Amino acid sequence: MSEDKIINIGIVGPGFWTEAMYLAAFATHPNARVRAICGRSEQRTKAFAKEHNIPYSFTDYEKMYASGLIDAVVIVTSNKTHFDMTMKALDAGLHVLCEKPLAMNVPEANEMAAKQQATGLTCLVPFTYRFMPAERYIKQLVDEGYIGKPYFLNMRYYTGYAREGNYMWRFDLDEAGAGAVGDIGSHFMYLAYWYYGEIESVMCQLSYHIERDSRPDGNNAYQRADDGASILLQFKNGAQGVIVASAALYEDTPFGQTHHKEFHGSDGTLYTVNDWDKVQEVRGARAGEGMLKPLPIPDEIWGDARRDSVHNTYRDVFRNQDHMARAWIRDILEGKDSFPSFADGAYIQRVIAACQLSAKEGRRVLIDEM
Repeated sequence: MSEDKIINIGIVGPGFWTEAMYLAAFATHPNARVRAICGRSEQRTKAFAKEHNIPYSFTDYEKMYASGLIDAVVIVTSNKTHFDMTMKALDAGLHVLCEKPLAMNVPEANEMAAKQQATGLTCLVPFTYRFMPAERYIKQLVDEGYIGKPYFLNMRYYTGYAREGNYMWRFDLDEAGAGAVGDIGSHFMYLAYWYYGEIESVMCQLSYHIERDSRPDGNNAYQRADDGASILLQFKNGAQGVIVASAALYEDTPFGQTHHKEFHGSDGTLYTVNDWDKVQEVRGARAGEGMLKPLPIPDEIWGDARRDSVHNTYRDVFRNQDHMARAWIRDILEGKDSFPSFADGAYIQRVIAACQLSAKEGRRVLIDEM
Protein backbone atom coordinates (compact mmCIF):
# COMPACT_ATOMS: atom_id res chain seq x y z
CA MET A 1 0.00 0.00 0.00
CA SER A 2 1.34 3.40 -0.99
CA GLU A 3 1.28 5.67 2.05
CA ASP A 4 0.96 8.81 -0.05
CA LYS A 5 -1.67 7.65 -2.56
CA ILE A 6 -4.95 9.57 -2.34
CA ILE A 7 -8.36 8.03 -3.00
CA ASN A 8 -10.64 10.73 -4.38
CA ILE A 9 -14.23 10.21 -3.28
CA GLY A 10 -17.60 11.34 -4.57
CA ILE A 11 -20.73 11.10 -2.44
CA VAL A 12 -24.29 10.82 -3.71
CA GLY A 13 -26.71 12.16 -1.12
CA PRO A 14 -25.88 15.29 0.89
CA GLY A 15 -27.52 15.08 4.29
CA PHE A 16 -27.23 14.26 7.96
CA TRP A 17 -25.83 10.74 7.60
CA THR A 18 -23.27 11.78 4.99
CA GLU A 19 -22.11 14.52 7.33
CA ALA A 20 -22.12 12.50 10.55
CA MET A 21 -20.70 9.22 9.27
CA TYR A 22 -18.78 9.61 6.03
CA LEU A 23 -17.39 13.14 5.92
CA ALA A 24 -16.26 12.76 9.53
CA ALA A 25 -14.56 9.43 8.78
CA PHE A 26 -12.77 10.61 5.65
CA ALA A 27 -11.70 13.95 7.16
CA THR A 28 -9.20 12.24 9.46
CA HIS A 29 -7.92 9.67 6.93
CA PRO A 30 -4.60 10.62 5.35
CA ASN A 31 -5.38 8.79 2.11
CA ALA A 32 -8.98 9.95 1.57
CA ARG A 33 -10.22 13.17 0.02
CA VAL A 34 -13.86 14.02 -0.72
CA ARG A 35 -13.76 15.77 -4.08
CA ALA A 36 -17.41 15.86 -5.16
CA ILE A 37 -20.96 15.75 -3.84
CA CYS A 38 -24.14 15.01 -5.80
CA GLY A 39 -27.72 15.83 -4.83
CA ARG A 40 -31.09 16.52 -6.45
CA SER A 41 -31.28 20.20 -5.49
CA GLU A 42 -28.55 22.34 -7.04
CA GLN A 43 -28.95 25.06 -4.42
CA ARG A 44 -28.83 22.71 -1.42
CA THR A 45 -26.02 20.63 -2.88
CA LYS A 46 -23.87 23.69 -3.57
CA ALA A 47 -24.53 24.96 -0.06
CA PHE A 48 -23.56 21.58 1.39
CA ALA A 49 -20.38 21.55 -0.70
CA LYS A 50 -19.47 25.05 0.46
CA GLU A 51 -20.15 24.26 4.11
CA HIS A 52 -17.89 21.20 3.99
CA ASN A 53 -15.21 22.49 1.62
CA ILE A 54 -16.03 20.00 -1.12
CA PRO A 55 -14.62 21.39 -4.39
CA TYR A 56 -17.24 20.11 -6.86
CA SER A 57 -21.00 19.66 -6.76
CA PHE A 58 -23.32 17.87 -9.19
CA THR A 59 -27.02 17.21 -9.65
CA ASP A 60 -26.39 14.32 -12.09
CA TYR A 61 -24.52 11.39 -10.59
CA GLU A 62 -23.57 10.03 -14.02
CA LYS A 63 -21.80 13.29 -14.81
CA MET A 64 -19.96 13.03 -11.50
CA TYR A 65 -18.94 9.46 -12.34
CA ALA A 66 -17.66 10.54 -15.77
CA SER A 67 -15.89 13.66 -14.52
CA GLY A 68 -12.54 11.99 -13.87
CA LEU A 69 -12.52 13.61 -10.44
CA ILE A 70 -13.13 10.51 -8.33
CA ASP A 71 -11.87 6.98 -7.76
CA ALA A 72 -14.68 5.81 -5.47
CA VAL A 73 -18.26 6.68 -4.60
CA VAL A 74 -20.40 6.50 -1.45
CA ILE A 75 -24.13 6.05 -2.14
CA VAL A 76 -26.28 7.47 0.66
CA THR A 77 -29.69 7.60 -1.02
CA SER A 78 -33.07 5.86 -0.92
CA ASN A 79 -33.03 2.12 -1.56
CA LYS A 80 -34.81 2.55 -4.90
CA THR A 81 -31.75 4.27 -6.37
CA HIS A 82 -29.06 1.86 -5.16
CA PHE A 83 -29.13 -0.52 -8.12
CA ASP A 84 -28.74 1.97 -10.96
CA MET A 85 -26.26 4.14 -9.10
CA THR A 86 -24.11 1.18 -8.14
CA MET A 87 -24.16 -0.60 -11.49
CA LYS A 88 -23.22 2.59 -13.33
CA ALA A 89 -20.46 3.28 -10.82
CA LEU A 90 -19.00 -0.18 -11.39
CA ASP A 91 -19.27 0.34 -15.15
CA ALA A 92 -17.26 3.54 -14.63
CA GLY A 93 -14.55 1.64 -12.75
CA LEU A 94 -15.38 3.16 -9.37
CA HIS A 95 -15.11 1.45 -6.01
CA VAL A 96 -18.47 1.58 -4.20
CA LEU A 97 -19.74 1.88 -0.64
CA CYS A 98 -23.52 1.50 -0.87
CA GLU A 99 -25.80 1.94 2.12
CA LYS A 100 -27.88 -0.95 3.37
CA PRO A 101 -30.11 -2.66 2.52
CA LEU A 102 -28.18 -3.18 -0.68
CA ALA A 103 -31.15 -3.13 -3.05
CA MET A 104 -34.93 -3.20 -3.45
CA ASN A 105 -35.10 -6.94 -4.01
CA VAL A 106 -33.09 -10.14 -4.43
CA PRO A 107 -32.55 -10.03 -8.23
CA GLU A 108 -31.09 -6.53 -7.97
CA ALA A 109 -28.84 -7.45 -5.05
CA ASN A 110 -27.60 -10.61 -6.78
CA GLU A 111 -26.78 -8.67 -9.94
CA MET A 112 -24.90 -6.04 -7.94
CA ALA A 113 -22.87 -8.68 -6.12
CA ALA A 114 -22.09 -10.52 -9.38
CA LYS A 115 -21.02 -7.27 -11.03
CA GLN A 116 -18.69 -6.45 -8.15
CA GLN A 117 -17.18 -9.91 -8.37
CA ALA A 118 -16.65 -9.57 -12.13
CA THR A 119 -15.01 -6.15 -11.89
CA GLY A 120 -12.86 -6.89 -8.85
CA LEU A 121 -13.57 -3.41 -7.49
CA THR A 122 -13.61 -2.91 -3.73
CA CYS A 123 -17.17 -2.61 -2.43
CA LEU A 124 -18.75 -2.50 1.01
CA VAL A 125 -22.22 -2.58 2.61
CA PRO A 126 -22.10 -0.71 5.95
CA PHE A 127 -23.79 -2.96 8.50
CA THR A 128 -22.57 -0.56 11.15
CA TYR A 129 -22.92 -2.44 14.41
CA ARG A 130 -20.47 -5.19 13.47
CA PHE A 131 -17.71 -2.71 14.29
CA MET A 132 -18.77 -1.67 17.79
CA PRO A 133 -16.57 -3.04 20.63
CA ALA A 134 -19.25 -5.14 22.37
CA GLU A 135 -20.26 -6.82 19.10
CA ARG A 136 -16.65 -7.62 18.20
CA TYR A 137 -16.07 -9.09 21.65
CA ILE A 138 -19.22 -11.24 21.42
CA LYS A 139 -18.00 -12.50 18.04
CA GLN A 140 -14.61 -13.37 19.53
CA LEU A 141 -16.16 -15.21 22.47
CA VAL A 142 -18.59 -17.19 20.30
CA ASP A 143 -15.80 -18.15 17.89
CA GLU A 144 -13.55 -19.18 20.79
CA GLY A 145 -16.28 -21.52 22.11
CA TYR A 146 -17.34 -19.62 25.22
CA ILE A 147 -20.96 -20.78 24.83
CA GLY A 148 -20.03 -24.11 23.23
CA LYS A 149 -22.38 -25.34 20.53
CA PRO A 150 -24.79 -22.48 19.75
CA TYR A 151 -28.38 -23.23 20.72
CA PHE A 152 -30.25 -19.93 20.65
CA LEU A 153 -29.99 -16.17 20.26
CA ASN A 154 -32.41 -13.38 21.09
CA MET A 155 -31.77 -9.93 19.62
CA ARG A 156 -33.96 -6.86 20.13
CA TYR A 157 -33.61 -3.54 18.32
CA TYR A 158 -35.97 -0.95 19.80
CA THR A 159 -36.24 2.54 18.35
CA GLY A 160 -38.94 5.12 17.71
CA TYR A 161 -38.24 7.10 14.54
CA ALA A 162 -41.53 5.89 13.03
CA ARG A 163 -43.70 7.14 15.89
CA GLU A 164 -44.62 10.61 14.61
CA GLY A 165 -46.30 9.31 11.47
CA ASN A 166 -44.85 11.91 9.11
CA TYR A 167 -44.06 10.82 5.56
CA MET A 168 -40.66 9.12 5.29
CA TRP A 169 -39.38 7.31 2.23
CA ARG A 170 -38.25 4.53 4.55
CA PHE A 171 -41.91 3.58 5.02
CA ASP A 172 -42.87 3.88 1.36
CA LEU A 173 -42.58 0.49 -0.34
CA ASP A 174 -42.02 2.11 -3.75
CA GLU A 175 -38.94 3.89 -2.42
CA ALA A 176 -37.62 1.45 0.16
CA GLY A 177 -38.73 -2.06 -0.87
CA ALA A 178 -39.17 -2.90 2.83
CA GLY A 179 -39.84 -0.99 6.03
CA ALA A 180 -38.28 -1.54 9.44
CA VAL A 181 -37.62 -5.20 8.59
CA GLY A 182 -35.09 -4.02 6.01
CA ASP A 183 -33.98 -0.74 7.53
CA ILE A 184 -33.12 -1.86 11.08
CA GLY A 185 -33.92 -5.57 10.91
CA SER A 186 -31.16 -6.05 8.33
CA HIS A 187 -28.58 -4.87 10.87
CA PHE A 188 -29.47 -7.68 13.27
CA MET A 189 -29.99 -10.23 10.49
CA TYR A 190 -26.41 -9.54 9.46
CA LEU A 191 -25.15 -9.85 13.05
CA ALA A 192 -27.04 -13.13 13.52
CA TYR A 193 -25.47 -14.46 10.30
CA TRP A 194 -22.04 -13.20 11.39
CA TYR A 195 -22.30 -14.80 14.84
CA TYR A 196 -23.98 -18.13 14.05
CA GLY A 197 -23.59 -18.69 10.31
CA GLU A 198 -26.09 -19.25 7.53
CA ILE A 199 -29.81 -19.02 8.21
CA GLU A 200 -31.92 -21.90 6.95
CA SER A 201 -35.41 -20.47 7.36
CA VAL A 202 -37.50 -17.71 8.90
CA MET A 203 -41.01 -17.14 10.15
CA CYS A 204 -42.00 -13.50 10.38
CA GLN A 205 -44.80 -11.18 11.40
CA LEU A 206 -44.73 -7.53 10.33
CA SER A 207 -46.42 -4.70 12.23
CA TYR A 208 -48.10 -1.54 10.96
CA HIS A 209 -48.81 0.34 14.17
CA ILE A 210 -48.35 3.94 12.99
CA GLU A 211 -50.69 5.67 10.56
CA ARG A 212 -48.50 7.49 8.03
CA ASP A 213 -49.03 10.84 6.30
CA SER A 214 -49.44 11.35 2.56
CA ARG A 215 -46.45 11.85 0.32
CA PRO A 216 -45.30 15.48 -0.03
CA ASP A 217 -47.14 15.63 -3.39
CA GLY A 218 -50.39 14.79 -1.61
CA ASN A 219 -50.57 11.20 -2.85
CA ASN A 220 -52.12 9.11 -0.13
CA ALA A 221 -52.46 5.92 -2.18
CA TYR A 222 -48.90 4.67 -1.78
CA GLN A 223 -48.28 1.34 -0.09
CA ARG A 224 -47.08 1.77 3.47
CA ALA A 225 -44.17 -0.35 4.61
CA ASP A 226 -43.95 -2.10 7.97
CA ASP A 227 -42.76 -0.32 11.13
CA GLY A 228 -41.67 -3.48 12.94
CA ALA A 229 -40.88 -7.17 12.60
CA SER A 230 -40.85 -10.25 14.84
CA ILE A 231 -38.72 -12.99 13.28
CA LEU A 232 -38.06 -16.62 14.20
CA LEU A 233 -34.78 -17.94 12.79
CA GLN A 234 -33.56 -21.46 12.13
CA PHE A 235 -29.83 -21.67 11.48
CA LYS A 236 -28.16 -24.36 9.38
CA ASN A 237 -26.03 -25.36 12.40
CA GLY A 238 -29.18 -26.29 14.33
CA ALA A 239 -29.38 -23.15 16.45
CA GLN A 240 -32.55 -21.10 16.66
CA GLY A 241 -33.13 -17.43 17.26
CA VAL A 242 -35.48 -14.49 17.58
CA ILE A 243 -35.07 -10.98 16.21
CA VAL A 244 -37.47 -8.21 17.18
CA ALA A 245 -36.91 -4.93 15.35
CA SER A 246 -39.33 -2.05 15.77
CA ALA A 247 -39.21 1.63 14.86
CA ALA A 248 -42.48 2.37 16.68
CA LEU A 249 -41.32 2.04 20.29
CA TYR A 250 -40.61 4.73 22.86
CA GLU A 251 -36.88 4.78 23.66
CA ASP A 252 -35.79 8.14 25.09
CA THR A 253 -32.04 7.66 24.89
CA PRO A 254 -29.48 10.05 23.35
CA PHE A 255 -29.54 7.94 20.17
CA GLY A 256 -33.25 7.13 20.35
CA GLN A 257 -32.73 3.38 20.56
CA THR A 258 -31.60 0.42 22.67
CA HIS A 259 -30.07 -2.94 21.71
CA HIS A 260 -30.32 -6.17 23.71
CA LYS A 261 -28.71 -9.47 22.70
CA GLU A 262 -28.56 -12.90 24.35
CA PHE A 263 -26.58 -15.94 23.22
CA HIS A 264 -27.04 -19.43 24.65
CA GLY A 265 -25.19 -22.65 23.95
CA SER A 266 -24.17 -26.02 25.33
CA ASP A 267 -21.48 -24.55 27.58
CA GLY A 268 -22.67 -21.11 28.57
CA THR A 269 -24.52 -17.84 28.04
CA LEU A 270 -23.59 -14.34 26.89
CA TYR A 271 -25.59 -11.15 27.17
CA THR A 272 -24.90 -7.66 25.89
CA VAL A 273 -26.89 -4.46 26.26
CA ASN A 274 -26.33 -1.10 24.65
CA ASP A 275 -28.58 1.67 25.97
CA TRP A 276 -27.02 4.28 23.65
CA ASP A 277 -26.22 6.40 26.69
CA LYS A 278 -23.68 5.03 29.17
CA VAL A 279 -24.09 1.26 29.10
CA GLN A 280 -22.29 -0.94 26.57
CA GLU A 281 -21.42 -4.08 28.43
CA VAL A 282 -20.96 -7.80 27.95
CA ARG A 283 -21.92 -10.29 30.65
CA GLY A 284 -21.54 -14.05 30.64
CA ALA A 285 -21.20 -17.30 32.50
CA ARG A 286 -20.11 -20.78 31.57
CA ALA A 287 -22.15 -23.74 32.76
CA GLY A 288 -21.59 -24.24 36.50
CA GLU A 289 -20.24 -20.73 37.15
CA GLY A 290 -23.46 -19.30 38.57
CA MET A 291 -25.08 -16.03 37.58
CA LEU A 292 -23.86 -13.91 34.72
CA LYS A 293 -20.89 -11.70 35.55
CA PRO A 294 -19.32 -8.74 33.77
CA LEU A 295 -16.82 -9.68 31.04
CA PRO A 296 -14.73 -6.55 30.47
CA ILE A 297 -14.20 -5.78 26.80
CA PRO A 298 -10.44 -6.16 26.16
CA ASP A 299 -8.33 -3.05 25.66
CA GLU A 300 -7.18 -4.27 22.26
CA ILE A 301 -10.80 -4.23 21.07
CA TRP A 302 -11.47 -0.79 22.54
CA GLY A 303 -8.31 0.65 21.06
CA ASP A 304 -8.28 4.40 21.63
CA ALA A 305 -12.07 4.77 21.53
CA ARG A 306 -13.58 6.68 24.42
CA ARG A 307 -15.58 4.63 26.92
CA ASP A 308 -17.46 7.38 28.81
CA SER A 309 -20.55 7.25 26.60
CA VAL A 310 -21.80 5.05 23.80
CA HIS A 311 -22.05 7.98 21.42
CA ASN A 312 -18.42 8.92 21.98
CA THR A 313 -17.38 5.32 21.41
CA TYR A 314 -19.43 5.32 18.19
CA ARG A 315 -17.80 8.53 16.99
CA ASP A 316 -14.28 7.28 17.68
CA VAL A 317 -14.77 3.82 16.17
CA PHE A 318 -15.95 5.23 12.86
CA ARG A 319 -14.06 8.51 12.68
CA ASN A 320 -10.66 7.63 14.10
CA GLN A 321 -10.19 3.86 13.89
CA ASP A 322 -9.88 1.85 10.68
CA HIS A 323 -13.38 0.43 10.62
CA MET A 324 -16.07 0.47 7.94
CA ALA A 325 -15.60 3.53 5.68
CA ARG A 326 -11.99 3.99 6.74
CA ALA A 327 -11.32 0.27 6.31
CA TRP A 328 -12.86 0.52 2.83
CA ILE A 329 -10.23 3.14 1.94
CA ARG A 330 -7.49 0.84 3.27
CA ASP A 331 -8.86 -2.08 1.27
CA ILE A 332 -9.00 0.00 -1.92
CA LEU A 333 -5.35 0.92 -1.44
CA GLU A 334 -4.41 -2.71 -0.80
CA GLY A 335 -6.53 -4.01 -3.69
CA LYS A 336 -8.60 -6.41 -1.62
CA ASP A 337 -12.23 -7.06 -0.73
CA SER A 338 -14.03 -5.18 2.04
CA PHE A 339 -16.44 -6.63 4.57
CA PRO A 340 -19.37 -6.68 4.89
CA SER A 341 -19.23 -7.39 1.18
CA PHE A 342 -21.79 -7.04 -1.59
CA ALA A 343 -22.16 -10.83 -1.35
CA ASP A 344 -23.06 -10.38 2.33
CA GLY A 345 -25.50 -7.64 1.38
CA ALA A 346 -27.12 -9.87 -1.24
CA TYR A 347 -27.44 -12.70 1.28
CA ILE A 348 -29.19 -10.43 3.78
CA GLN A 349 -31.48 -9.23 0.97
CA ARG A 350 -32.62 -12.85 0.65
CA VAL A 351 -33.36 -12.98 4.38
CA ILE A 352 -35.38 -9.74 4.14
CA ALA A 353 -37.33 -11.15 1.19
CA ALA A 354 -37.96 -14.40 3.05
CA CYS A 355 -39.34 -12.43 6.01
CA GLN A 356 -41.66 -10.48 3.73
CA LEU A 357 -42.90 -13.66 2.04
CA SER A 358 -43.38 -15.38 5.38
CA ALA A 359 -45.48 -12.48 6.68
CA LYS A 360 -47.53 -12.42 3.47
CA GLU A 361 -48.21 -16.16 3.31
CA GLY A 362 -48.20 -16.97 7.02
CA ARG A 363 -45.65 -19.76 6.79
CA ARG A 364 -42.05 -20.76 7.36
CA VAL A 365 -39.88 -19.76 4.39
CA LEU A 366 -36.56 -21.32 3.46
CA ILE A 367 -33.81 -18.86 2.50
CA ASP A 368 -33.05 -21.17 -0.44
CA GLU A 369 -36.48 -20.29 -1.87
CA MET A 370 -35.28 -16.76 -2.45
